Amino acid sequence: MTELIPVFDGHNDTLMKLYQAPERDKEKLFIEGSPASWHIDLPRARKGGFVGGMFAIFPPPLESAPARVTRPALDEPLAPELERAEALTSTTAMASILLRLERAGALSVCRSAAEVRTAISAGTLAAVFHIEGAEAIDTDLAELDVLHAAGLRSLGIVWSRPNAFGHGVPFRMPSTPDTGPGLSDAGKALVRACNRLRIMIDLSHLNEKGFRNVADLSDAPLVATHSNVHALCPHARNLTGWQLGAIRETKGMVGLNFATGFLRDDGRMNPNTSLDVMVRHIDALLEALGEDHVGFGSDFDGATIPAAIGDVSGLPNLIGALAEKGYGRELIEKIAWKNWVGVLERTIG
Repeated sequence: MTELIPVFDGHNDTLMKLYQAPERDKEKLFIEGSPASWHIDLPRARKGGFVGGMFAIFPPPLESAPARVTRPALDEPLAPELERAEALTSTTAMASILLRLERAGALSVCRSAAEVRTAISAGTLAAVFHIEGAEAIDTDLAELDVLHAAGLRSLGIVWSRPNAFGHGVPFRMPSTPDTGPGLSDAGKALVRACNRLRIMIDLSHLNEKGFRNVADLSDAPLVATHSNVHALCPHARNLTGWQLGAIRETKGMVGLNFATGFLRDDGRMNPNTSLDVMVRHIDALLEALGEDHVGFGSDFDGATIPAAIGDVSGLPNLIGALAEKGYGRELIEKIAWKNWVGVLERTIG
């Protein structure tokens, strides 16, 4: 396969990288090229066939996150809660960066699946405004209306810490995702509001009881933008058999997380991880969900990924590994981008 297959990806943390960078001209950094240690910028995106994805706004923790350790511990605690004022400051700043990138012509903020298709056809990066951790949103949900008007179309209720709406899972292995209480009353109201506004709810980082609450309350497909298979890597962040079954029943979606600690059976954050390990997770996801409900959710710029990919320009290496495994072009295109567009049609419209 010599021609690039387009990739629309379920999750990246590039906006956080830009937010934390000392450079004042964030747009120039993204458009002209970011540090080699980063994963996504416009030149490398074009080289790798990356046509867009969910651009996450992640309010950074007050201290180093447990995700950065070499190997998660059995008793790894949750990250501490984040004050709303601090989360609102960083969330607003990252939303501003996203909108400035759009004004600079680097990408298009897409509010519907049709807009995603239009951007891809025009050769413009299609960015879906996503929030990972709802700490910036007040429990009266006034801020949700403001963010939706600004383009928010995908929301992870929690990151791996508690907030006013629910509890995340710790970076713990081996562990099931059954690690704490479910959604608060405010969290349940947030689910209903997201359904009403047609904001896709992301179940990655949410614990088991919270997942069940969403499954019981939501009338939309269940989606985990960047999670893997618990049976292959028994990390609290990964999806168990019943969770995968619930996603399948609702015609939802799972994006394969490239983070090596959620791929490997030893849980190590080790870039020396074979692409075969990723293919095994894709195989298992296809078996559990069917070929219309699996995609990529790389976690670019937020995780240690296999050196065989390196950054967004290395996406063709993963595509090639799927082809070598015997995946046909039609199936590869579904996994690479078409399935994400399909689930966006079923969720945000």
